[in-house]
Amino acid sequence: MPLNRPRKRFGQHFLERTWIDKVVAAIAPTRDQVFLEIGSGRGALTRPLAARAKQVLACEIDRDLVAELAQAAIPNLTVLDGDFLELSAERWSRELAASGAADTPIRVAGNLPYNVASPILFRLVELFAGGIPLVDATVMLQREVADRLTAAPGTRDYGVLSILIGHAAAVERLLVLPPGAFRPAPKVRSAVVRLRFHAPEPAVERPAIFAALVQSIFTHRRKTLSNALGSFHLSAVCPPADALLEAGLDGRRRPETLSIAELAGLADAYVRQSRPAAPDDG
Repeated sequence: MPLNRPRKRFGQHFLERTWIDKVVAAIAPTRDQVFLEIGSGRGALTRPLAARAKQVLACEIDRDLVAELAQAAIPNLTVLDGDFLELSAERWSRELAASGAADTPIRVAGNLPYNVASPILFRLVELFAGGIPLVDATVMLQREVADRLTAAPGTRDYGVLSILIGHAAAVERLLVLPPGAFRPAPKVRSAVVRLRFHAPEPAVERPAIFAALVQSIFTHRRKTLSNALGSFHLSAVCPPADALLEAGLDGRRRPETLSIAELAGLADAYVRQSRPAAPDDG
């Protein structure tokens, strides 16, 4: 198979040359910056990034394309062979240290495969929480995913992705790309968004409980909160009415109307209400 032929099993759609400059301008790399690129492909973004940045670490799942980029012998480029979703924080720490970029702020760029874009975004949040010094991520993805990332409470696109990513990153839409910007042309439009990572805002007592709550009630987004909370596992030890009272929320509201701060408060209310009562010293 020719190296420049996109492979469907990897979700490959290569960016056309006329759009590369627009995307690089949106990323805005500078000489003092270190980049982590997800899915280097044939190097359409990798090469201009390496020409403008201090260092680029590129991750690519297609071994033929890894070999092709390695043969280019770009001095400030390190290409890692593997699936980004399977590379641990420890591995990234070692690779950054080996590249002389330990403890250096890292920017992320990439043309994300449509079929795994959401897991990649969640993985970036995990890496940031795990101590990898990510500053931001400028990524291309399906426009519908961008719509969910930037959705406000009460809108059709607001949901789990909006909340869990929005809790740890500010999201900004930069560009919309037509199908013709890629070869092969996908059946959907694409967008470039920038995520700026930050500490969870607001902080929650138990992040896993917050995530589980959001995922649970948004499977019943059109129900009232009182009913949607019935399937949340902590409702077995803390009745929804008690948690809603603790959080100061009206049980007649629907999950899709709650802000991130209100959902965080509800998760914390469940945590507090579910703790065993302290023994009576009297």
